[in-house]
Amino acid sequence: MNSVNLEAYIDQARALDVLGVNVTVRGEQIVTWRAEEECRRLIHSAAKSFTAMAVGFAVQEGLVSLEEKLTDAFADELPGDVGENLQKATVRDLLTMHLGHAQAHLMAGQRPFYEEDDWVRMCLALPMPYVPGRRFCYSNLGPYLAGVLVQRRAGCDLVEYLTPRLFAPLGIKRPTWETDRQGRTFGAAGLMLTITELHRFGLFCLQRGMWEGKQLIDPAWIDECAKQQGPMPYGYLFWLGKRGSYRADGKYGQLSIILPEKEAVVTLVSECRDTKALMRAVDAFIDEVL
Repeated sequence: MNSVNLEAYIDQARALDVLGVNVTVRGEQIVTWRAEEECRRLIHSAAKSFTAMAVGFAVQEGLVSLEEKLTDAFADELPGDVGENLQKATVRDLLTMHLGHAQAHLMAGQRPFYEEDDWVRMCLALPMPYVPGRRFCYSNLGPYLAGVLVQRRAGCDLVEYLTPRLFAPLGIKRPTWETDRQGRTFGAAGLMLTITELHRFGLFCLQRGMWEGKQLIDPAWIDECAKQQGPMPYGYLFWLGKRGSYRADGKYGQLSIILPEKEAVVTLVSECRDTKALMRAVDAFIDEVL
């Protein structure tokens, strides 16, 4: 780690409405900074990365297969006319943002205004003009359906499912997580965590699914989540970044950036409306400090 005065970065963080920063390098937490009292906050789309872990556990337990066709997984909710592209779509496509839609669905500004209450049926009936796997379209639809599938196969919601497998081992007491209108966990967003809890998740990923000497999930699943799965820098519900990094990434700067090459995790919670400037500042910090 380089010897750099951190005060300039703290001033920059305040100016960008960052509320907290945790940085761990080679097992040592070198930065713990708070602009206000730590509390649970919405981590927005960083919740997707937790859903990726739920799918990984379900695959590990034989509940879900990534190669399963959506027409089989959701056979009772298919539209009357099942298009050719929907017939080709698999569970894997739900995780990569390459499902085949032309625009985003189930986003924050859309969810309160849908007339339909059965979002699974609604999603499956939406036009799918592109062959799955060919066109990137960032959307909440894929991770939502992935989360619903895990819940159905497991017979419980995502919080209950992840509690013994992930939350409890990481010391995360039962968190609040948004639900759809039928009471199912909304796996694409809406999870509330403290920065410490989000940071532990990043450390769990850095350790490839190992926590306190116990392998919780197959390390190969972490590797797949962190590997580019299409033409865009996106894995299984994780964004990919510079220096071989990958990250759980939520709106307004909810970030847990995993840097395997540096054996480091950088986690922020923020209310930043200029996330491009925030990412530039984080990149500079990583280059100059870590």
